[in-house]
Amino acid sequence: MIQDSPEGSTAIAEPAEPPEVKLTAPDLSESEATWFVVAKNRKVNRDWEAMMLKSPENANRCYEHLCTHPNARQPGRVFPLKGKKYKGVWEYELTGGDRVFYLLLESEKKVRVYYAGKHPKPAPTP
Repeated sequence: MIQDSPEGSTAIAEPAEPPEVKLTAPDLSESEATWFVVAKNRKVNRDWEAMMLKSPENANRCYEHLCTHPNARQPGRVFPLKGKKYKGVWEYELTGGDRVFYLLLESEKKVRVYYAGKHPKPAPTP
C-alpha cells in the first residue's frame, strides 16, 4: 500500500497485523482461568474451532491447560521450543497429527495462540 506523507513524498505503509481475538472456548470448559487466552487473528481462531469439532475432549483439555497453567510441561505433550527464534514459544500436542503453538506473555498473563492445525515441519514462528 502506498501513502502520501505530510511532506509530499510517497511512502510504503506496512500491512497491518490482523487484530487478536479471544480464543473460542469449548462448551465443556469450566476452568478457573488465570491466563487470558487469545488467538493471533480470526484465521487462527477458525482453525482452532475446526480442531474443537474434530477432537472435542482433547481441545477442552488443551484450553483448560492454556487458561490455568500454560507454562507447565507434560512430557511428550506440552513443552517449550528451543532456539532464539522460539523464545517464549510452547507447543501443545492436541492429537498425534495436530498441534497448537502459543506464545506466553507472562507480564500480561496472556497466552497468544498463533497456530492451530496439522503438525508443520518446521515449527512456525510467532
